[in-house]
Formats: sequence, C-alpha cells, structure tokens
Amino acid sequence: MGSFSIWHWLIVLLIVVMVFGTKKLKNMGGDLGSAVKGFKDGMKDGAASVDDKAEKVTNTAADAAKTTIDVEAKQKS
Repeated sequence: MGSFSIWHWLIVLLIVVMVFGTKKLKNMGGDLGSAVKGFKDGMKDGAASVDDKAEKVTNTAADAAKTTIDVEAKQKS
C-alpha cells in the first residue's frame, strides 16, 4: 500500500498534462534547464575569479620582491 505502481504514476502524469497542457510543461522544462545551465556557468565563473585573484596576489608578491632594495648592501660613496 505504501508504494505506487506504474499505473498510479501514469494517471498522475495524465492529470498533470491535462491541467497544465503540453506547451506550458515544455516551457517549464526549458526554463528549468536554462536555470540549471546558468547556475553551472555562475559556479565556473566564481571558481575562475578566485583563481584569477590568487594569481594576481602571487604576481604582486613577485613584483614586490623584485623591487626590494637591500639598504645595507648599498654604501654611500
């Protein structure tokens, strides 16, 4: 009694199609797909921006090391 058979699911599907219509269901499926795709693209962009920030920090630290002057090494003439 706790589980539904395939016939129960087919009847539920038929009722849903009759209530919403195939065009609305198709549009809802497309909207859901584009939302998932947008979410995945946003996650990739977020990961890329984190990598870019880490690279900028590393480059800035390397540039700072190149411009450091050792005061004791230089003597006045």
